[in-house]
Amino acid sequence: MDMLKITNLKKSFGNKKVLCGLDLSVPEHSVTGFIGRNGVGKTTTMKAVLGLLRADDGEIYVSGERVVYGETSTNRHIGYLPDVPEFYPFMTPREYLKLCGESCGMKKADIEARSEELLRLVGLYEENRRIKGFSRGMKQRLGIAQALLCRPKLLICDEPTSALDPVGRKEILDILISVKEQTTVLLSTHILSDVERICTDVAFLNDGKIVMQGKVDGLKNIRYAEEFRLETVREKDTKVFLETFEKVRQAGKDTLIFSGDESRMFEVMSYITEHKIPIHKFERIEPTIESLFMEVTSR
Repeated sequence: MDMLKITNLKKSFGNKKVLCGLDLSVPEHSVTGFIGRNGVGKTTTMKAVLGLLRADDGEIYVSGERVVYGETSTNRHIGYLPDVPEFYPFMTPREYLKLCGESCGMKKADIEARSEELLRLVGLYEENRRIKGFSRGMKQRLGIAQALLCRPKLLICDEPTSALDPVGRKEILDILISVKEQTTVLLSTHILSDVERICTDVAFLNDGKIVMQGKVDGLKNIRYAEEFRLETVREKDTKVFLETFEKVRQAGKDTLIFSGDESRMFEVMSYITEHKIPIHKFERIEPTIESLFMEVTSR
């Protein structure tokens, strides 16, 4: 089942077309990376999903229920973490979660139990300071706790790690991995290493449309441009390969990148064997999320 389904979503601001018939499916209990450069429409899409932005065309369904602009009943299924979450700085984490729970109509006992559970999950259980003294990473973790408070079916995170240091990024990503069994996660980001680490599914956004989507492992096995890396021992051999073969480029003093399928790889291997050329390494370059993204967005 798809927890989020978007079909033919269009949105323009004046003469600028931001979304041009976007189609997106987010499977239940997946962690789906929503990837695109800054300014390509990721936040616009999420605001439409939240019913906060009127689309020019298209339909959005959350947990099988149609999203209607201005009627945010579908938001009872959604937890949302913006890129820069805002808090009442004079509150403690428990006071803030209590306020959020009361605003959602949760019962007092459920608010208390759920707050304790989530504060343990995000590593803020021992924190009784006012939020104004929190670091950016601590605020992001509290933001996740707030977004999960009402047990949403879909958790939307808008660039949650973009301004964090490596330690803070790891903390946020570890939390998102841990909640996969509780909820479906849509992770908007332009940090492709984060997607590589935690996402089960991925969707590439470019020119207002999804240009590729699917399971991470499946997409990585699709090789649009196979490449092989050769590291030579002698500098003179590097020059020989450049003069002998086509579709080869130098990536370092003693490193060459060959483009082609396996027959090309065997051709190079035969040349190495025939001429008894010593090498350090010859290997296939496995595709990454970054290489796939660059491939599909450069067409």
